[in-house]
Amino acid sequence: MPTLPRPHCDLYYEVHGAGDPTAPALVFAHGLGGNHLSWWQQLAHFAGRHTCVVFSHRGFASSPEAPGGPGLAGFADDLLALLDHLGLHAPVLVGQSMGGWTCTLLAAARPDRVRALVLACTTGAITHPELDAIFAAHLARGLPALPPHVSVAAGLRLAREQPAMNVLYNQVAALSPWLDRRAVMATLVAMRTVPLAALRGPLLCVTGEEDLLIPPSAVTWLVGHVPGARLHHEPAAGHSVYWERPAAFNRALAEFLAALPPAR
Repeated sequence: MPTLPRPHCDLYYEVHGAGDPTAPALVFAHGLGGNHLSWWQQLAHFAGRHTCVVFSHRGFASSPEAPGGPGLAGFADDLLALLDHLGLHAPVLVGQSMGGWTCTLLAAARPDRVRALVLACTTGAITHPELDAIFAAHLARGLPALPPHVSVAAGLRLAREQPAMNVLYNQVAALSPWLDRRAVMATLVAMRTVPLAALRGPLLCVTGEEDLLIPPSAVTWLVGHVPGARLHHEPAAGHSVYWERPAAFNRALAEFLAALPPAR
């Protein structure tokens, strides 16, 4: 079981794929409802050509954190250490929801280590008065009441149209039963500290029309304020487009990768 020793944590990771030297490596950072297992539908699609790395953030399944660890504040440093460990100089980072914080924090601190950034249903740690106002209005509206078997990160449509996938999503999330998800979400809000000017392209943002957690208007705003950024808006989909509509997500990611300028 491959792990990377980190302060107060052994970080679990997996490397998949043949690693075509002409194709950029892809590193996937999961959201609050996931772990390294979340990306199985992307691994099946991209590992034939790309080196693909998945990992569990500290404090999540397979990466338990000992008392006294930095928690979420250690996510970006963990990711940089993993890139160093694997010899990945500048991969494409793909961050889903919470994983967008990890990726934007690293991209802001070390832009030289990121070839391109994909933010899936997230604006990560980016802050700006206009963006903050969108989130404040969204939080004021509150979240709808959902049945116990429906995660806000999955949504009612997934449970209704793909019940087996909804069950699997819940099983993956249940592998980290100790998490206080409300506390994590509050910490993430407080960690929105990266100024917009620190975010550089190439950037692809993905959003779902029915996202209950990250309003599509916030993602659209971000794309409109980063030169050259691309937007994929998936209709009739919730917060986890990569899971709920994998074919559409994979196609959007593949088109983005194909359009990247040559590595320097």
